[in-house]
Amino acid sequence: MSSPTSVSIPLSNRLHRFCMAPAPSTPKSAVIFWFSLSLTFAAIYGIGGLQQAFSADLVVQDDARQHVFWMQRFLDPGLFPNDLIADYFQSVAPAGYALLYRFMAAVGIAPLLLSKLLPLLLGLITTIFCFGVTMELFPVPFAGFVASLLLNQSLWMQDGLISATPKAFVYPLFLPLLYYFLQKNVVFTGIFIAILGLFYPQYVLIIAVILILQGIEWKSWKIRIKLTRQDINLLGINLAIAGLILVIYALTSSDFGPTISASQARQLPEFLSGGRSQFFMDDAWAFWFHGRSGIALSAILTPVFMALGFLLPILLKFPKVFILVSAVSARIRILLEIVIAAFLMFFAAHGLLFKLHLPSRYTQHSLRMVMAWAAAIAITILLDALWRWGQSVPKKITAGIISGLLAIAFLFYPQLAMNNFPWTSYERGEQPELYAFLQQQPSDILIASLAEEANNLPTFAHRSVLAAREYAIPYHWGYYERFRNRLQRMIQAQYSPNMGDVVVFLQENGVDWWLIEKGAFTPGYLSYNRWLNPYAVTQEAIANLEAGIQPAIATLMTQCSRFETADFAVLSADCILTVQQD
Repeated sequence: MSSPTSVSIPLSNRLHRFCMAPAPSTPKSAVIFWFSLSLTFAAIYGIGGLQQAFSADLVVQDDARQHVFWMQRFLDPGLFPNDLIADYFQSVAPAGYALLYRFMAAVGIAPLLLSKLLPLLLGLITTIFCFGVTMELFPVPFAGFVASLLLNQSLWMQDGLISATPKAFVYPLFLPLLYYFLQKNVVFTGIFIAILGLFYPQYVLIIAVILILQGIEWKSWKIRIKLTRQDINLLGINLAIAGLILVIYALTSSDFGPTISASQARQLPEFLSGGRSQFFMDDAWAFWFHGRSGIALSAILTPVFMALGFLLPILLKFPKVFILVSAVSARIRILLEIVIAAFLMFFAAHGLLFKLHLPSRYTQHSLRMVMAWAAAIAITILLDALWRWGQSVPKKITAGIISGLLAIAFLFYPQLAMNNFPWTSYERGEQPELYAFLQQQPSDILIASLAEEANNLPTFAHRSVLAAREYAIPYHWGYYERFRNRLQRMIQAQYSPNMGDVVVFLQENGVDWWLIEKGAFTPGYLSYNRWLNPYAVTQEAIANLEAGIQPAIATLMTQCSRFETADFAVLSADCILTVQQD
């Protein structure tokens, strides 16, 4: 005969305890289940990314074309000699980021391959510590699952984590930092501050502000300093580490400086509406809430369930109605401190344009994590309240249906919201014969091209290009002034009716090959090219084409072509110079 206790707890109550019971009442099996489920979804998303990464032979993530291509030097030091573009992107690579890729190249894992493998690993690390931080703030394992799932969905619906560039390391380094900080572990907090500084030094500014705010207490509009001896050790040591990193970062000068000023940027079409690095916009809402200049609101509220985080401050006001509010730790104030730090640095970045790089970098990452935690806690509190409301039989069915529909929408939202989830921004190389031809040439060649295909040549052909849209990053004037001049002279030379302009361009820039798209000599080719359109030389070229004035280089497309595909011709600079001399 069964004991009374073995049958006294209804199934619904046991399920509720399994999902919603806060520590120390949480069954160990519940913690294991929800933590394992969190990792399962992270792995599913990561494997989806891997499938796209290895779906063809020539695949590269969009941002990796900037930040990873030059690392092929780790395998072959002879690549990209005296290459302005490669030298620049190597110079701006954080030390830890470059060291990781260099080390892995030394053990046989090529940089491009590593960039495809890392996102899965980074996603799993992010998930582990997102779950851990949630348990520190609100010890309900179901909430840990919801927070990690929301954050993973957000990261895999956008192209930060998948890029395996420095910004991809913010989450797997900040989250363990925050976890150990909440546990008041001085050593591991300091270690992760130092590592974060090696991978994404700007974000250490956020850490420094959070550490300072930790020593401040505010109640009833009164502010005072309140520190225990343990707090002094934790905050003092880690502030010193953060301060040292920031001093080193501030004193490190770029070989391609100075940083472009706000007044300079306002004069460049690249920074205006429609420009390659659009920043200044007439629409105030777009300027402050979207893009590089804004808080990146759409990124923060992706997926849409993130918006439920706004309910958390309201729910916390009604602990008698929402019973699980009592399980929220006092350390939840860390979320407010992260928000304050993010906005302080956001406005500081606006005030010091572009010394602290882009303002959106400080809010996008920080607020995305805050909203994931806030939304997860709010969802858990609301579901608990829904279960309690549905204890009577007629309502129990309704509550179950509502919960089931919410679960389906929650789990499958990314697939319903977008056709290409996970969103990877992987680019495919569509010209393997062209890459093979260029790889047969000496490693020190320089290729001129206005075609979009030029973006892929450093990655897939391992050869230098004079300029290409992907590398038009205008934040260091010492780099971008030279890049911009190269680009404008290339436009002018390609469309000049005077062969003398072509010869001067080739000789002054040391160009060896000229890749020209076969449809390049029509007005529409330039008119619809937003990257090239702002320049005066482009408008002059369009006017000449519309007037029927033929570019000089067009007359040599057959005579000097040494390789052709259906869409492209590769012209020999030596041939062009020889013809001109004759």
